[in-house]
Formats: sequence, C-alpha cells, structure tokens
Amino acid sequence: MEETNREAVATAVQRVAGMLQRSDQLDKVEQYRRREARKKASVEARLKAAIQSQLDGVRTGLMQLHKALCDVKDIQSSLADVSKDWRQSINTIESLKDVKDAVVQHSQLASAVENLKNIFSVPEIIRETHDLIEQGELLQAHRKLMDLECSRDDLMYEQYRMDSKNVHDMNLIRNYFGQVQGLSEELSKQLWMVLQRAMVTVRRDPTMLVSVVRIIEREEKIDRKMLDRKKQTGFIPPGRPKSWKNRMNEVLESTVSGRIESTQSETRESDKMWLVRLLEITRKYVLDDLTVVKNLMVQCFPPHYNTFQVFLNLYLKSVSARVQELAAEDLEANEIVSLLTWVLNTYKSVEMMAHPDLQPECDVKQLEPLLPEHVVDNLLGKYLKTFTSNITGWLRKALETDKKDWQKETEPEADQDGYYQTTLPAIVFQMFEQNLQVAAQINETFKEQVLRVCLKQMHSFLVRYREEAISYKEEHLKDRQLPQCYVQYMIAIINNCQTFKESINSLKRKYSQSTEPTQIDATIDKLLNEVAREGCQFLLDEVFLDLEHHLNDLLTRKWLTGSHAVDTICVTVEDYFNDFAKVKKPNNQEMTSEAHRRVVVEYLKAIMQKRISFKNADERKDGADRMMKEADQFKFLFRKLSAGEDTDRLCDSISAIAEVFKLTDPALLYLEVSTLVSKYPDIREEHIVALLAVRGDASREMRQMIIETLNQNKPSSSTVSQPIFRDITVPTNTMTAMTSMTVPKLLK
Repeated sequence: MEETNREAVATAVQRVAGMLQRSDQLDKVEQYRRREARKKASVEARLKAAIQSQLDGVRTGLMQLHKALCDVKDIQSSLADVSKDWRQSINTIESLKDVKDAVVQHSQLASAVENLKNIFSVPEIIRETHDLIEQGELLQAHRKLMDLECSRDDLMYEQYRMDSKNVHDMNLIRNYFGQVQGLSEELSKQLWMVLQRAMVTVRRDPTMLVSVVRIIEREEKIDRKMLDRKKQTGFIPPGRPKSWKNRMNEVLESTVSGRIESTQSETRESDKMWLVRLLEITRKYVLDDLTVVKNLMVQCFPPHYNTFQVFLNLYLKSVSARVQELAAEDLEANEIVSLLTWVLNTYKSVEMMAHPDLQPECDVKQLEPLLPEHVVDNLLGKYLKTFTSNITGWLRKALETDKKDWQKETEPEADQDGYYQTTLPAIVFQMFEQNLQVAAQINETFKEQVLRVCLKQMHSFLVRYREEAISYKEEHLKDRQLPQCYVQYMIAIINNCQTFKESINSLKRKYSQSTEPTQIDATIDKLLNEVAREGCQFLLDEVFLDLEHHLNDLLTRKWLTGSHAVDTICVTVEDYFNDFAKVKKPNNQEMTSEAHRRVVVEYLKAIMQKRISFKNADERKDGADRMMKEADQFKFLFRKLSAGEDTDRLCDSISAIAEVFKLTDPALLYLEVSTLVSKYPDIREEHIVALLAVRGDASREMRQMIIETLNQNKPSSSTVSQPIFRDITVPTNTMTAMTSMTVPKLLK
C-alpha cells in the first residue's frame, strides 16, 4: 500500500512539475487545482459505480444459486416418490394386459360399427356408382367410390393392426369389396377418354375436363396419405398408389403424338405434294391446339400444373420425332427442301411458334431445334448430291432438245431486239433460278453452296455446248446444204453465249453476297468468249467457202482483163452480213472487223502468190488502177458494215502495193518500196521479193540492192497495232528465182 502511495505521489509531483515549468503558469495554479479536483471526483464516482455494479451482480448470483439448490432438493424428493410408486405399480401393469387387448378390440369394433351401414350397402353403392359412371356423372361416381374404398381400407387396416398375419380375414374383406377395384378401373377409363378428347371437350364442356382434373387431384392426395401411413405402419391398401396423375401425363402425350401422326393423309404415290400437305396440316394443328391450350385449357388445370408449358413440350417432342422419321425416309430433292424449309424457317416464324396468339408464353428463342445439326447437315449433303445429279441430267436433256432445234428448216426465234436466240439459256437459268429460290428459303450458306454447284455445272455444260457447236459445224461441212438454217442457228449459238453471260451475272447479283470474282467465274467467262469467237469464226468460214472461187480469180489474167470477182465478193459479204446483223454486240462488231481483215489478207495473198506477172507498163498501170478501185470498194463495203467506223488502214495496204506496181520509173522503185515498208513494218523480205516479181521489170541487181538497202534501214515492227502481213506466207516457187541472193530472210 505504501509503495502504491509513493508511486502516486511521484506521479503527481511529475505532473505538477510539467504544469509549472514557466513563471507565467503560477497565475493558473488555482485553475489547475480546480481541474484536478474535478478529475478526481469523476474518477471516484466511476469507481464507486463499478464497485456497486459488481456487488449487485454477486448478490443476484448468490440468490439464484440458493434457489437452484432448493429446486434440486425438491426434484430429488419427487424422484424418490416416483421410484417408490413405480416399484409398487409393476404388478398392477401386468394385470392390465387383458384391458389393453379389450381396448384394441373395442377400436376395431367401433370402426366396424362406424362402417356398418356402408358395409351392408356395398352392393347397392356399387350399382349406383356404376350407373353414375355410365351417365357421365364422374364427380358423384368418384365420391361414392371413395366411400367404398375408405370402408374397405379402414376394415383392412384394423384387421392388419389386430393380426397382420391373418390372411383369411384379410382375403374375406378383399373379396367382399372385390368389385370396387373394377369400378376404379372403369372410372379411370372414362377419365382417360375425356383427356384423349381434351381439345374438343374444353370447347364444348370445360366443366367435364375440370371434373376429371379434380378427381385426379383427389386421388393424388389419397395416394400421398396412404404412402405416409405405409411408412408408419407398413400397411397399404390394394391398388395404391394409383398414380393417376402420371397416367394422365402418359395419356396426354399419347394423344398429342397421335394427333401429329394423323396429319399424313397422302402418300408420294397418290400426291407428289404429300410432304408439303403433311407439314402444312402439322403446322395448323400445332398452332390451333396450342392456342386452345393457352386460351381455354389452362383455366381447367391448377396453376402448379404449368399446363401450357407441358403441352408445348409434348407437341414439340412429337413434332420433332415426326420430322426425324421423315428425315430418315428416302426423300427426293424437292421433299428435302420442303422439310428443311419448314424445320429451319416456318417452325420459328410468325406462321407457327412465333404467332401472336401464342405470345408471350411461347418464347421462340428458348425452343430447341426440331432436327439435330448432324441430321440437317446430312439432308443438305444429300440434297446437294441429288441436285448435282439432277441438274446434270436436266442440262444434258436441254442441250439435246436444243440440238434438235438446230436441224429445223425454220429460223430460230428472235428476241425483242431482233437478235436470233434459242430457248436454251431461258430453260437453263430457269432451272437454276428455281433451285436457288428454293435454297434461299433454307439459309444463306446453303444458297451460296447451291450457287457454286450451279456455276460448276454450268462450266461442264459449256464444255459440252462448245463440243456440240463444233460437231454441228463439221456435220454441216459434209453437206453444206444441210441444215438449211445453219447460219441462223450458229448466230443463235453465238447470241446464247452473251445471254448466258448476262444471266450468270444476274444470278450472282441476286443470290451471292460476295462481289469478288472467283476462279470459276473467270473460267466460265473465258469459255463463253471462246464459244462465241469460234462461232463467229465458223460463220466467216462459211462466207469464205463461198468466196473461195472468186478469191482464186484475183490477180490473174482473167482478173486483169475484166473479172467481176471483187463485185461478187462484196455482194456476197454484204448478203451474209445482212444475216449477221442478228448477232449481238460486241460479237457482230468483231465479226465485221475480222471479215474485213480476212478479205484484205486474202487479196494480199493473191498478190504474193504471183498468179500474174505484168509484162509492160500498161498492164502494170491497169492492174494498179484496178487494185485501187477494188480497195475503194472494200472501204465502202466495210464502212457500211461497220456503221461508219474507220476501216481505211487495211484497205490502204492494197493501194500502197498498187502504187508500187503503178510506178513507171524503176529508179524510184526503192523509194516507193521504202514508203510501203514504213507504213507496214511487219512486211517481210519474201513479200518484197514477191511484189517485185509480180511487177515484172525489176532486175536481179535492182532487187538485191532494194533488199540490202532496206535491211540497213529496217524499221521496228514491235509496235505494230494491227499487223497485216504477219500471217501471209509466200509460196516457195515464188522465191526460187531468188535462191542465189545472199540477203537476210526478214525485214525486222
């Protein structure tokens, strides 16, 4: 205690020293004293309160301990009394066994007395119940059935409690109530019949459906009660649990399944559109039935049945099973498309599950697909395979039909602009269009796949088309009188190529999301151009076959003395090009240019073949004048055929050669030849030699000098835009006279 006091004094001294370190703090001594006094009083008050609280708690605890001690003593005394009484009553309890048995027997007799009236009236109640079932009074019939079952079950339960091993008495009760089980089954049949016709019943007599549901709910409640008693006692009446709710679900599922299966009224043999009809009937049934469920049937079932969702699942399950059965059949291509269009599009459209009448209960986003993805893929693959095979056959048949038309004695039809054409492009692209429209109903990816198949088949078809056009030309050459309309149908073949090209571009714009050209596009375009170009070549070959005799007359003695070969050539070409006016652009323009080139080339070939060698200046002048006149004739003709386009350069080559022939002064011959070579750099040495040979007055030395000089000043022919002499060959006999000349072969 003293140590504590010393520590307190030392602490106080330290605090006072801390407060009075400066002289000005002495004035505040009284203030410090009052503050410390207040603190001391506060601490003492808190200390007293804490001690008082502790003392009150100790006092309360002591009182409770004392009370508990008294209670323990009382309990100990009571237990001693109970033990004494129990020892005294052991013998009494053993003597009450007979009373216990009497109580059990009394309970059984009381139950028997309670059900006595029902027991005696069982046959009558059974008859009444049977009559009520036949009359359709299902609720009343079920009430009497419950009374019968209750009486039977109570008697059997009491018998079970008294002697569970007494099979004789138990069978006696069961046999007495034997017809009750039959009534239950008879009633259940009526219930299932109503449920099977639920869609009709809910419209005509919804109370009947409500009664059925109430009966099933009662039986479910009794089932639960009996199962609970079985857990406690081990006893359960015969026929329990009935599980009528589960049976109801099975009946509804069977009814819905039968409803979906009944949609097929036609077969492929009796109706080609059997599948379309089946799917449309299925759509209508599902929509109508679910609308009835949503608007009427849900009111007949308790909310916890979730009626609409149950029926929705049943219908979708049955529809899915049905379409999977259909998918497993050997469907044709159009049937596959009908099925997939219905499954992938119609199913979730406003025509069916997204119909406003089914909203908002039916959320199409939550619906499972009717067909697994692998089944859809298999059907698409099967369709593509079948479609590829079919389109190949269709194209082959279309080409065969078109080939037959080529042999007709009447001209082909003309389009609105007067151009010849056949029906082949329309037939081909109608097939493509129809199948692409069908594919577009499924999805974009499948549409692109079908388009690729169409283009691939189009390429194969065009290869055959080209071969048939060539064969058509070759057959014609065997007898040029047949077929009579060869030219017209060849024109139609050429025009068809342009139509094919336009139709392909139209299909791609309409059915392809990609605007980038593909390899197959380039291949088809190239093939169409080749077919059209070859067709134009065949037509020009036809022209020049007729011109061959007249071309052979050019630059001959007969020609020099007054032949009308060029007149005939111009008339023949113009006559043919009156027919060629039926060729579409740009092929008709290319044909005109090619005909012009070939006429000039043939004329130049006639010169180079040295069919004539002028004997004197007069012949040279006459020949040159005639050549210039005929060049003007060609210019006039091809300007007319080319609608005024520039055609002079080709014909000017004839005039330029005529100038070489017309020259009277041999000394100036080199200058004239130089002018010719500068205008037409593709002219070669043998051409110059042939020209000089036709002129007839050039000595060997002059020819050698001209050739050597031209070789030294040879112009470049690499930039010639339209070569004329490149394809003109000079017969070897024309060059025989020049074999001794040591000059280069070409003027490059």
